[in-house]
Amino acid sequence: MVATAPRPAFAVDGPHAWFRLAIAMLLGTIGSVGMWGIIVILPAAQAEFGVDRADASIPYTATMIGFALGNVVIGRMVDRMGIAVPVALAAVVSCAGFLAASLAPNVWIMSAAQCLIGLGTAATFGPLIADISRWFEKRRGIAVAGAATGNYIAGAIWPLVIQFFMQSDGWRLTYAGIGLFCLASMVPLTLLLRHRPVESAELDGVAAPRSRPSLADAGISPRMLQMLLIAAGLGCCVAMSMPQVHIVAYCADLGYGVARGAEMLSLMLAGGIVSRLVSGLIADRIGGVRTLLIGSVLQGISLLLYIPFDGLAPLYAVSLVFGLSQGGIVPSYAMIVREYLPPREAGQRIGIVIMATIVGMAFGGWLSGWIYDLTGSYRAAFINGIAWNVMNVSVMVFLLLRTRAKRPAMADLGVRP
Repeated sequence: MVATAPRPAFAVDGPHAWFRLAIAMLLGTIGSVGMWGIIVILPAAQAEFGVDRADASIPYTATMIGFALGNVVIGRMVDRMGIAVPVALAAVVSCAGFLAASLAPNVWIMSAAQCLIGLGTAATFGPLIADISRWFEKRRGIAVAGAATGNYIAGAIWPLVIQFFMQSDGWRLTYAGIGLFCLASMVPLTLLLRHRPVESAELDGVAAPRSRPSLADAGISPRMLQMLLIAAGLGCCVAMSMPQVHIVAYCADLGYGVARGAEMLSLMLAGGIVSRLVSGLIADRIGGVRTLLIGSVLQGISLLLYIPFDGLAPLYAVSLVFGLSQGGIVPSYAMIVREYLPPREAGQRIGIVIMATIVGMAFGGWLSGWIYDLTGSYRAAFINGIAWNVMNVSVMVFLLLRTRAKRPAMADLGVRP
């Protein structure tokens, strides 16, 4: 009887891969506070600095700019040195940003500090997703979705925590405390992510057997595909930004109060957690393009529901529907990159697409505030979001049709789709 060799401790799809996924979700939950904190404190900062809604949205836009750049820069670092060191450095940057923002004398200094926060926060999203995608083959969809879920768990938890501490300590002291907590908790966790998967030869450009061949081919160049994904990411997230960025301010304008808006944001993002996990399971069966298309269509429908329903109970319901609709969209981009593009470039390419989605969130957050200042209502901002969402749907339909056209040719070569 021939004894089989033991499975390496750090093998793809092995126990350590699932352990890393749990750590990635925890890091995402802690580090992603940088995305949501500014949304909760926006009304208080606007009142303190004495600026209009559009100018008060600039710190959020700066956060998203830093987040977008960080996903590309840190993504390239991950391709070269792994995830541990970049995340540790990012925690230091986030802490510095929160401390600087807590001392900001005006909206412009605060915006610069928020850019630092966004840069540090980026490490806990796109780069973590890219790293996890290399540790899974059979269950990559659910793994990628799980890594991305930390961002939404943060969105469900942190607004309530921040709102609680703001009532007694104010937004400045709350911000300083967040920065110190991120530094103290994230750096030790990065020590658990030092290893790389055993089957990493292919990622380093050396020929290695694949457990599952890459079948997706849209018949276009990698550069063109990257550009299409950038356009799609921009469109979907301009649409997505309207409720996520302005729901707290929207509730305040309607007379329901900031606390109700924070609750709706948490409910929205709790629905997003469910959506991301379900979308990951779906993506493992039908692929990233179809999964993203389904989510994008549902996002457009849910945005439409915000227009006629502005009562308190309907807003809670629509916010939940919105979260359940759009949560799986952004992780699906990572799946598409892994299905269509070389795995050794995953960190950089996923980072570029994530950058486009964040630019969409940043631009959309400002644009919705500008439309509000122009019209005195968020109704036109919701309509604007729906129009941008059409661009994302169009790109996914194009890719789906192109990929379908290629499948007969692959079948002729003896490859089973």
